[in-house]
Amino acid sequence: MPTYAKFETIVLKGHPELNERWVQDRIAEDPSLLGLGDVVLKDKERIQPRAGRLDLLLQDAESSHRYEVEVQLGATDESHIIRTIEYWDIERKRYPQYEHTAVIVAETITARFLNVISLFNGMIPLVAIQMSALKLNDNVGLVFTKVLDQMTLGLVGDDEEIQETTDRSYWIKRGSEKTVAMCDQLLGTVQSLDAELELKYNKFYIGLAKNGQPCNFVVFRPKKAFLRLEPRLPKSNETQEKLEAAGLDVMDYDDRWGRYRIRLLPADIHKNADVISQVLTEAFKAANA
Repeated sequence: MPTYAKFETIVLKGHPELNERWVQDRIAEDPSLLGLGDVVLKDKERIQPRAGRLDLLLQDAESSHRYEVEVQLGATDESHIIRTIEYWDIERKRYPQYEHTAVIVAETITARFLNVISLFNGMIPLVAIQMSALKLNDNVGLVFTKVLDQMTLGLVGDDEEIQETTDRSYWIKRGSEKTVAMCDQLLGTVQSLDAELELKYNKFYIGLAKNGQPCNFVVFRPKKAFLRLEPRLPKSNETQEKLEAAGLDVMDYDDRWGRYRIRLLPADIHKNADVISQVLTEAFKAANA
């Protein structure tokens, strides 16, 4: 049985040896400490035009998502949030081909600070992470706890009083008979979860509806040669590994809408029926939790 050990919490602000640079180095060595997923270090102390230096720039290993990270010892303050947002804004304008999220790391994230930055969340993608330093004998470790996550937007269509609808012929023309027929096949799967679900042909996607109301835990985007399946699920290594192990073509995760994006060919629906059914079931349960 493991032996219980009592750790001492230490304050880094004003510490004679452990400073902000030391924290940056630990994160740079292992960016996964922040709990942002499979991210890698892109740059450190990144020079910003006429605006100082960004502490850390991280990038998702499997997608075009970047994180602008600012570290603050002690409690968060006004200058910290302004600097973080400024660096995020500079990076997103310089590199618009990437998706960008501002990340604030501090020893103490106050309630007042959370109230202020929550006003920005949704408009400005912000993540706040509280950092604790723990000491045992001569060893010091860092624990990072996410206290404010990037706001995930609501289900497509949930807050749309007027949704421009189309029809099946519109999508056959935009996609193909073959890929729209794939939607019919997948509808059979979701109807095993709720028999009242039906396809709703919108201008930018084919969604689901129940009694005329949107129920978009998954949306479909038919293309000429393939169908893009987009189930709404939290990003997880387990789901990613399940999809990849099945040999499915998994595209970048859509952080903004909280959706997996899977490129399906007609043969995939039969070949991977079990995995697709599992993912749709999980998305259905998550939407109705």
